[in-house]
Amino acid sequence: MKIVDMVMPPMGESIMECTVLTWLKKPGETVEADDSILEVATDKVDTEVPSPFSGKLVEILVQEGDVIEIGNVVARLEIADTEKVPASKEPQPTMVQAKPETEEQPEEATILEKQIEARGLPIPEPEAPELTTSEEQDVNNGFFSPLVQSIAKEEGISTEELKSIKGTGTDQRVTKKDLFHFLKSRQSEKPAAAPSSAPHPTYSGSESVEIVEMNRMRRMISQRMLESKNISAHVTSFIETDMTPIVLWRNEVKNSFRKQTGESITFTPILIEAVVKAIKAYPLINVSVDGDKLLVKKDINIGMAVALPDGNLIVPVIHHADQYNLVGLARKVNDLAQRARENKLKADDLAGGTYTISNIGTFGNIMGTPIIVQPQVAIMAFGAIQKKPAVIETPQGDLLGIRHKMFISHSYDHRVVDGSLGGLFLKRVSDNLEEFDPKRPIV
Repeated sequence: MKIVDMVMPPMGESIMECTVLTWLKKPGETVEADDSILEVATDKVDTEVPSPFSGKLVEILVQEGDVIEIGNVVARLEIADTEKVPASKEPQPTMVQAKPETEEQPEEATILEKQIEARGLPIPEPEAPELTTSEEQDVNNGFFSPLVQSIAKEEGISTEELKSIKGTGTDQRVTKKDLFHFLKSRQSEKPAAAPSSAPHPTYSGSESVEIVEMNRMRRMISQRMLESKNISAHVTSFIETDMTPIVLWRNEVKNSFRKQTGESITFTPILIEAVVKAIKAYPLINVSVDGDKLLVKKDINIGMAVALPDGNLIVPVIHHADQYNLVGLARKVNDLAQRARENKLKADDLAGGTYTISNIGTFGNIMGTPIIVQPQVAIMAFGAIQKKPAVIETPQGDLLGIRHKMFISHSYDHRVVDGSLGGLFLKRVSDNLEEFDPKRPIV
């Protein structure tokens, strides 16, 4: 038997550190390779970290709440002499010094923070309250964590009030929970507001109104949505598409598709396939803006909005979507959607999107004006498919018939995407859908 180090693996692009939430195994317990051994939180998502080896956990080197850098050693495992261990390019530290207490995000905000990051809208760095020189010394000594300072700033809690809170954390530091308890007690003790000359919402005295304060994350979402509109000059174009060939094909093959592939076939992978083909024809839609430069993305990574059980949305990404056939896209769509609803997405699942779609038809909506996911320059929404009377052109003349129609909405950044490109791209997606082969085999 031999002892090996377990290091914190990469958590996704631009993620340099994470916070240990929970150890799922205890020293002395046997683990199998790929068994989840601990749970960590990044600034994008909470995720479980698998064991790289089969063996026994002999030592834990970091504690719950510690902030550790990617690549640092977090535990030691006892494994068989015959098991191969990849050679390390650089010596790894054997112990990680915990930073001053780093808090988890507020419970009610966890999913919303994922939603913000998934939509490409970064969560701002916390700002510390304005402090005097003596007060700065307390903070620099780790008395208040950055998260506590950030919440205090948002909630208007002065430094004197912070210092009056009895902390329950290590070395009596004030924790997030301490701060929330303080906020609740302060709210219950707050006297009735005095009459003010400031304008109030317009509602009559006879109305029954419940006033609900936006929580911190809802205010942040509001801010980030406005920022996206301020960054990009939004323009939205629409087109109505005949989905009849696709509807008939799906109705005919959905049972055999499941039997043959083990997957259900929804409209979403078909829509993604049409978008991918259009991106290949119009690569300047697959870009981001850096000052006065365009960054043309070679990879086609499609984000897809997924509704969560609590009503929020998250946008996992199908990386290299152009490398999948329809069966492969169906597998990716079903897997990401399922793991999103079970809160099992990893950081990499939410990173690197270059173009985003939203199937708003699942909510019964016929069209919309989606907000661009920064730093992308366009986003497409697919509405509900409805039966409508339509003119059908034939060699023998025009006929009236019932067709399955769908509106597509395309929002694009008019700074870099003009009406010609935005409209032609939208038309190409529509053509790709209307030209779908109703006799297409399951491949």
